[in-house]
Amino acid sequence: MEVKAIAKYVRVQPRKVRIIADEVRGKSAAHTVSLLRYHTSKGAQALHQVLVSAMANAQENHGISPEQLKISAITVDEGPRLKRMQARAMGRGNRIVKKTSHITVVVEDYEAPKPVKPHGTKAKPRPTFAAPTRKRTRGGKGAAPETVEAAAPVVEIAETAPEVVAEVPAVEEVQTAPEAVAEAPVEAVSEAPVVEEPAKSEPAPEAAGNEAEASEEKGAE
Repeated sequence: MEVKAIAKYVRVQPRKVRIIADEVRGKSAAHTVSLLRYHTSKGAQALHQVLVSAMANAQENHGISPEQLKISAITVDEGPRLKRMQARAMGRGNRIVKKTSHITVVVEDYEAPKPVKPHGTKAKPRPTFAAPTRKRTRGGKGAAPETVEAAAPVVEIAETAPEVVAEVPAVEEVQTAPEAVAEAPVEAVSEAPVVEEPAKSEPAPEAAGNEAEASEEKGAE
């Protein structure tokens, strides 16, 4: 069902209202009212009043909830112009044209889309941060400012299933007999015969005496 509201002879330029109308056409009526409420444009304020009136007509006359209404059409027509004159030099004058607008807003009921439920996935837990600790420094006025150390974030570790390790059969060690090493025959070393040197014979005492006498005689001569 369509419900409309009309505002005539609104002191605003049609061009300014059409700029806002192109942005909100086809949107939800309740959402559009909240958008236009804080808009700074003069055309948005005029369109906001007409839209609120159309929603009130639908609720009072037809019992339709405002949450079930959407904007189906917005028409902005130009109304009569107010002509004024501004005096200029040498008896001349400039024309001032003040435009008006006729604003028509049509709303209709529709089925609001149901909120989408989550697909069963849980949100990831956010890391928790411990309270920062402050370090106090000794000293008076010249002491360094306190430094705040941020604690490291605590990251939760997801529990994983224990891995199954296949048991490998043990390999038996084979003991091998030590190889027999053939011993080389030891050759017998023949010892060389020991040769005894003849002892030196000492001169006889008599011969030593004769030699002493001969040397004395030579000295006497």
